[in-house]
Amino acid sequence: MFPSILIVDDEPSILQTLGGLLSDEGFEVTTAANGYEALKIIDTESPDLVLLDIWMPGIDGIETLKEIKKENPTIQVIIITGHGTIETAVNATKLGAYDLIEKPLSIDKVIVAINNALNFRNLEEENKYLRKKSLEKNSINGNSFKTVELKKNIAKAAPTNTWILIIGENGTGKELVARTIHHLSPRADQALIDVSCAAIPEDLIESELFGHEKGVFSETTTKKIGKFELASGGTIFLDEIGDMSLKTQAKILRVLQEQKIQRVGGSRTIRVDVRVIAASNKNLEEEIEKGRFREDLFYRLNVFPIEVSPLRQRLDDIPVLVDTFLEEFAVQNRSKRKKITPAALDILSKYAWPGNVRELKNLVERLAIMVDTDAIDSKDIPAAYNLDACLESDSADSQLFQVDGLREAKLAFEKKFINLKLVQHQHNVTRTAEAIGVGRSYLHKKIKNFK
Repeated sequence: MFPSILIVDDEPSILQTLGGLLSDEGFEVTTAANGYEALKIIDTESPDLVLLDIWMPGIDGIETLKEIKKENPTIQVIIITGHGTIETAVNATKLGAYDLIEKPLSIDKVIVAINNALNFRNLEEENKYLRKKSLEKNSINGNSFKTVELKKNIAKAAPTNTWILIIGENGTGKELVARTIHHLSPRADQALIDVSCAAIPEDLIESELFGHEKGVFSETTTKKIGKFELASGGTIFLDEIGDMSLKTQAKILRVLQEQKIQRVGGSRTIRVDVRVIAASNKNLEEEIEKGRFREDLFYRLNVFPIEVSPLRQRLDDIPVLVDTFLEEFAVQNRSKRKKITPAALDILSKYAWPGNVRELKNLVERLAIMVDTDAIDSKDIPAAYNLDACLESDSADSQLFQVDGLREAKLAFEKKFINLKLVQHQHNVTRTAEAIGVGRSYLHKKIKNFK
């Protein structure tokens, strides 16, 4: 299918000559003698591109351009004029025109401009498609109360330039939340630069964040553009910011306050325009009390706090998440999509998921590979995730009621309860202690006494 072009000019000779030449080049050409006629044709035929004269009776080219872009923003418009000025070109560009060509027209220039405009439109459409696919891939799945509240907070925060602090355990999907906010923001066309604060060595983090000049280090032969500079116009995501040293925190705070950076070894000040989204798996207010995080940086970042709840607090999301992961795995591997039985889902819904959504996804992918049948059943769930199996295999229940003394019965129940909770939390003593409401040292002592 050939691209369709609408030529709008009040000179019949232009319409005839230019229309004939473009038809010979393989374009589908329609013509209009004024802006009113052009707008009617656009309403019914929606051409790919409009060649629009500025000076016409009735509504002129600028007014016609405004109307086109208001109702059909994806149609590319190239202005043609015999009285081109810089002011006219700037005004037309601000209103959405792709280019401006002066009369007398050169057919070669016109064809180059048309091809460039159509390529630009294709690129825009491709970017929209990729953003849509990326948004679908990074969508927050689940219908629990906690997840619905999270989605509402994302919807409120995304359209603004407000800085955001995301708090949540490892594996809950903090990066997913950051990407969703960016893709829904006015900065979606610009870069999202991800910085893992915990993964960059202390002696390199300044260079990573702010860049460095050529030769500042003995092993460097070129200059390096830092993360803040790369993110200018877009979003910078500072992941696990609670692991950043106090020295680096001070430098980050200065940049956030001034929106200016200097490359390591450089003297030039570079202005940056970044939206900051930070995330941490630590309680930063507790870190402030312990002297490990700057209070002024916390308040600078914590403009719009978003908490991502652990999976154990939103177990209602498990069926949706499992379904999503099974579908995703089948698409990635071009394999038949497996199902999961209600009995298997029931087992997964009783587990505490210390590794959160990441742990659930890993298990689902493993089951999709290992299970030979079309459906994943309760017997396929590994014993470590199956609390019912743990209860059945343990004879402590029957022994509990054979104990004569109340003190012995309490000790037997306590041992049974703690062992069960340890299994739920994959023998993570800190998490288990938090879950059952005791101190870590107290739980360590109990475990030692059980042996």
